[in-house]
Amino acid sequence: MEQTKKNIFAKIANYFKEVKSELKKVVWPSFAKVRKNTLVVILYVLIVGLVIWAMDLLFTWGMAFFINR
Repeated sequence: MEQTKKNIFAKIANYFKEVKSELKKVVWPSFAKVRKNTLVVILYVLIVGLVIWAMDLLFTWGMAFFINR
């Protein structure tokens, strides 16, 4: 039983060592790149939101036209 506990803790310690090793290999983006990508995402979300809003408005007018006919 005692050996199993040590084995589990050794595996956990090894896991975190591997995580630390992998994080050293990561190439983190620069602040300028993050800012640019964030602006692209915000712009895209606004455009998609406007398209959905326009389609909803058109469908609402269309339904109202057929219902009140």
